[in-house]
Amino acid sequence: MNFVFISPQFPQTFWNFCDRLKKNGVNVLGIGDTPYDNLSQNVKDSLNEYYWLASLENYEDVFRAVAFFSFKYGKIDWIESNNEYWLELDARLRTDFNVTTGVKSDRIEGFKSKALMKKQYEKAGIPTARQLKVPDHDTAEAAGLSKCLDAARAFIAETDYPVIVKPEIGVGALATYKLENDADLEKFYSDLPRHPYVMEEFITGNIASYDAVISSKGEPLFESMTCWPPSIMDIVNKHLDLAYYVAAEMPESLRRMGRAAVEAFEVRGRFVHMEFFCLTKAKPGLGEVGDFVALEVNMRPAGGYTPDMMDYAHSLDVYQIWADMVAWDERLFPAAETEHFCAYAGRRDEYTYVHSHEEILEKYGKRIVTCERMPALMWDQMGNMNYTAILDTEEETKEYIRFVQEYAPGSGPQV
Repeated sequence: MNFVFISPQFPQTFWNFCDRLKKNGVNVLGIGDTPYDNLSQNVKDSLNEYYWLASLENYEDVFRAVAFFSFKYGKIDWIESNNEYWLELDARLRTDFNVTTGVKSDRIEGFKSKALMKKQYEKAGIPTARQLKVPDHDTAEAAGLSKCLDAARAFIAETDYPVIVKPEIGVGALATYKLENDADLEKFYSDLPRHPYVMEEFITGNIASYDAVISSKGEPLFESMTCWPPSIMDIVNKHLDLAYYVAAEMPESLRRMGRAAVEAFEVRGRFVHMEFFCLTKAKPGLGEVGDFVALEVNMRPAGGYTPDMMDYAHSLDVYQIWADMVAWDERLFPAAETEHFCAYAGRRDEYTYVHSHEEILEKYGKRIVTCERMPALMWDQMGNMNYTAILDTEEETKEYIRFVQEYAPGSGPQV
């Protein structure tokens, strides 16, 4: 089997996917934009061959790299990055090289468009926030800005403030905003972005993700729940500290919704990360406190170190489970014998904290599994410093996060 892995060197833990594939006897062929000599030894060892490109943004160059591998090794069986940024690139390459083990270009928009996601949730019978498509700058000028603004006001008359506006197709919480009043609305519409946005009613709740490895038959081979802060948007825009955790167990209601979404989106042969609100305030038409409401789908693993956190929480190897799905379309890794919580607590260089680095290590040293500086590309969302630990209960997990992130008097974000 010939597997082309796009960008195996970033995020920095993704070499694990390649390593497990190679151990399964798969011929792993990497294409990346980091010179070979600059790759970590782990990345080098996980690949059978690596093709360096100055940029992965130039499709013709990436196409030639895949064509070279195809000429040298024969038909390409898989093309994957497991990275949301490269989903369209993956799909286009599969289409051009007739690789049938993943989504092709004709379906990829449905995996990335926040407007099209709504239709699939409706198909699955999963409640989701009301939404209005916001035209881009040029479309609004052609249609008439006042007409577009009136449509937004009519939408808000039904949902009330605040509302969230975010790119229809986007990665993470970048360029996402909360509009609190008419002044915010008029300011946003006075300088609309050059690409389409969506406006959604605001939902008060925490975010829980359904994370799973899905077989070619649409069956979950692994399932897990990760609990996130209510707003990654605020983490980025207000420079808050990020804290989240992989839970020991998953509520059956979330499991049912996750599986229904997998079926509605016709997910086959991939890792998925599907986000839901768990309501902390009842919302008419959507649910009561504790109910789950769909947010969006991401057809790739959860970001950062989350796959490793799943390993620590569930005493297993999700990279191996994924690689076994690729190679044999089944799960060979045994079920976990013990379940824990695994929590990430980030800190930013710009703030001063009550507890020093040394105090954290003294109190939680035996439980901390990762303590390191984050890559610069992740600073906005994840902070500069990463402390990740294994805990036994949700109460211990919340106390750990509080201990790591408690601000010294006079420090911390101004919110």
